[in-house]
Amino acid sequence: MFTTLGQYIGGKVITAILVVSGGLAGIYFWNNPDDLVSIWNAVKWAAVWIGIVLVLPWATFFVTPWVVSRDSNAAAALMLAGYSLVDVLVAVYLMGGVSGHGTLAWAVVLLGFLSAGVYNFKVCEYQAERAEGGL
Repeated sequence: MFTTLGQYIGGKVITAILVVSGGLAGIYFWNNPDDLVSIWNAVKWAAVWIGIVLVLPWATFFVTPWVVSRDSNAAAALMLAGYSLVDVLVAVYLMGGVSGHGTLAWAVVLLGFLSAGVYNFKVCEYQAERAEGGL
């Protein structure tokens, strides 16, 4: 009974918070349209970068079997470092350079780099298993 009651009340509280914060955000951006434009630009460039990160290891699918055939950890590390370097360079280009960004922006970008590195590793691991006939 308490679980159901807690879920009901929690759902109402979260709904109220979302409605109020959505309304306040709407009022704020109604009064400050330049901020809305800058937010949408950031979202647009972030989506472009995420798309590039997602496509890059799949678009270069032929590299992974070649690295697997070398049977070298150094070759695998160079491949992952190359993917990470491309991810970093594209992100810095889309950001408009390295200057003029705050600590929060760099923290988010660093988190994105770490996520992209893990993604590249998992995709390359999957492709390597397929190249070795593991799947």
